[in-house]
Amino acid sequence: MTSRSGGLMATLSKRLLLSYVVDWIVIILMVVIAVIFNQHKPNMRPFSLGDPNLSYPFVQHEKITNAVLITLSLIVPAVVIFLVCLIFVPGPTVPRRTSGAVYWQRKIWEWNAGWLGLGLALALTFLITDGMKNLFGKPRPDLLSRCNPDLSRVGQDAVGGYGDQLSGGSFLVSAAICRNRSLLNDAFRSFPSGHASTSWAGLTYLALFLCSKFAIAIPFLAPGAWGADRMAAEVASDALHRRDGGAGGLSKNTRPFEADGTRPDHAAADPSTDPLRNQAAAPPLYLLVLVLIPVCLAIYISSTRFSDFRHFGFDILFGSLLGFGIAVFAFRWYHLPIRQGAGWAWGARTRDRAFGVGLGVPGYVGPEGWSSARSGPAVHHRPATDDIELGHHATGSTVIPGPGPVPVHPTGVGNGLGHGHGNVAYTTHASANGLPPSPTTLHTGPAIYERDP
Repeated sequence: MTSRSGGLMATLSKRLLLSYVVDWIVIILMVVIAVIFNQHKPNMRPFSLGDPNLSYPFVQHEKITNAVLITLSLIVPAVVIFLVCLIFVPGPTVPRRTSGAVYWQRKIWEWNAGWLGLGLALALTFLITDGMKNLFGKPRPDLLSRCNPDLSRVGQDAVGGYGDQLSGGSFLVSAAICRNRSLLNDAFRSFPSGHASTSWAGLTYLALFLCSKFAIAIPFLAPGAWGADRMAAEVASDALHRRDGGAGGLSKNTRPFEADGTRPDHAAADPSTDPLRNQAAAPPLYLLVLVLIPVCLAIYISSTRFSDFRHFGFDILFGSLLGFGIAVFAFRWYHLPIRQGAGWAWGARTRDRAFGVGLGVPGYVGPEGWSSARSGPAVHHRPATDDIELGHHATGSTVIPGPGPVPVHPTGVGNGLGHGHGNVAYTTHASANGLPPSPTTLHTGPAIYERDP
């Protein structure tokens, strides 16, 4: 690859770029299939004309129309994701002398990953929801108002029941008894709620995206922090406090901060020597409010389907859980874990693994990088200090965003994009023979390094 930051696009593998175009095509195809499902006649479950659960009035003017639903669940999250990537990526840890091309390459990649995840969440939810609606054919609570049944055809259209043999009995009738055909197909699409699943998919994804980018997570300790060795160290630390500092003081090696408010040298060099309580902190509450807005909006949208008599409670609950689950899946498909990923999306697949890997190949990141085959191999193996997210430049090299891993220094929760979330994230490198990296390492972001000419 060339060392000129502006030359990255010219050396990107067309095969790799095409693979991400195919990703977008797959998302579009999901939407097309869902639209076809929506136009197809659903199964129509027989019903009773005397069922009070199907006798609610048909509300002409919904509180949340389909247009409003699309705006709140798709357009608003897409705009917010774009603005966050435009304004806050790549984050405060990038040195000021980093070239503008590097900034924009990372912005574009995070934007693309953010939209891909949102598109996957909504398209998959739309596809599954509309497919299930047609398969189950459950009547809505306002079915009888939509149906306007022809009572003279009760005997003719009866498909079950003992209405003519038992006192107080009733018939189950088919949809053929309905005179109003214009609203009939939609009247049998109660399960699951599409408004609930769509709103929870789009808005949950937005909430997770904001949590990732602004380090909004419950404070946590890294795995092993409560191990036997650490507990013994804590006990010893307490004993040292009592011996050296008495009731009112701490020893030099165990106090969390110096008198001037700075951390002692030993803690800065090795954060694991800090007391457990000083290894993480709660984010500011206004950030939590920021995340709760899309969650509360999804709750409101779901509630309108009950008050408008469009769905039963179980339909709404199932749709909400469906959308929530798909949103979590779609977010993790393209993004690192919130508490360990420092706000980054996963890097790109590499050139030779863009469309798939063979049996025995451990993953979709190899040593070949993003570059086209004629550009030469990309360089992945660099010291952990050479990274734009760390605020350092590699000596004799140029840092270009790409598919490789990025080291992230340890820091507390709530420090923003490019910072850790309360534990230490280490560099991950693909080995030359294609074997998976050490299980103790962690991918933390997309970056590759290229040689100077």
